[in-house]
Amino acid sequence: MLPIYVVNNFGQFNHLILRMLRDLSIDAKMVSNSVASDKVAAGCRGLVLGGGPDIARSGNSGEYLHLGLPVLGICLGLHVIAREFRGTVTKGRMGGYGPVEVEIVEHDEILTGYPSRIRVWASHADEVTALPARAVRLAGSSVCVNEAIAIPDLHIYGLQWHPEVSHTENGRYVYENFDRITREQ
Repeated sequence: MLPIYVVNNFGQFNHLILRMLRDLSIDAKMVSNSVASDKVAAGCRGLVLGGGPDIARSGNSGEYLHLGLPVLGICLGLHVIAREFRGTVTKGRMGGYGPVEVEIVEHDEILTGYPSRIRVWASHADEVTALPARAVRLAGSSVCVNEAIAIPDLHIYGLQWHPEVSHTENGRYVYENFDRITREQ
């Protein structure tokens, strides 16, 4: 079985994503966001678009959303998804990293196993303020309306928060769910 690729968008937690996947015995490999789309499509069963400091440095990440593979976007990865599918990303009201209580409003397959409220660790320097037409809102908070979204028919998911950090409650569920999704496709 092919691995899951973690696309490195130069974020400080991308290596933690890879480590969490490996700790969960999920075959994963980190790749540069400059790898050609055809090589990405041939080499993996799903993609995690990691976070990063600036969408201008997200390389080919937008192209990867059109490969027919399941995709999970984390923080900047969510913003790439939103912009690629014509949503809106703007500066956040709060900025910075910190704890947030998230309310899950739609328990889509990526959020299976979670209660209706969870504590997470998130950055809100930028936020999705208008969803793409095909997207569904999965979770929100008092800080950010769109903490998690999905484009269900494409198996594309995006989270504002970082499930790979220890401050996020049961972050492993997201990665276990994503692994299951990639195996079912």
